[in-house]
Amino acid sequence: MTGALGDSDQVAVRDLTYEDLEWVAQRERDIFGLSAWSIGLIREDFTHGFSRWRGIEVDGLLSGYAVYGFEGDAFHLMNLAIVPEAQRQGLGKVLMEDFLAEATRVQAPDAWLEVAVTNRSALALYRTYGFEDVRIRARYYQPEGVDALVMRKRLR
Repeated sequence: MTGALGDSDQVAVRDLTYEDLEWVAQRERDIFGLSAWSIGLIREDFTHGFSRWRGIEVDGLLSGYAVYGFEGDAFHLMNLAIVPEAQRQGLGKVLMEDFLAEATRVQAPDAWLEVAVTNRSALALYRTYGFEDVRIRARYYQPEGVDALVMRKRLR
């Protein structure tokens, strides 16, 4: 899939299942390289964590995913990824709207995330949704040592 979504494309967001985790792990490696979450970490968080794992499908094919939920008392977007061939079609916006709808539903006062300072497209997406810079976490993404920008959106 390349180019803009057409009127006939069916886009759906759904909860991921345990059977989807191998797909997620492969996409992690493809998209994030050395910083990718391992299959062990993915399975552990999916099984025992307090996160919600969401997938976005286009015409029945998984094209991206988001992981979010409470980290302590903060409602947090832990991961959002769209497969390269489906990027720049608005799928990230759909997952952001899903994340923010859930934050509103659970009455979180704020929504939080970290993003690599080098990820310009993600930074632009998050700023479009009203996220503001809070601080830098030096060398947050390992092993590359890339800084993360912590961002917050006040919800109430």
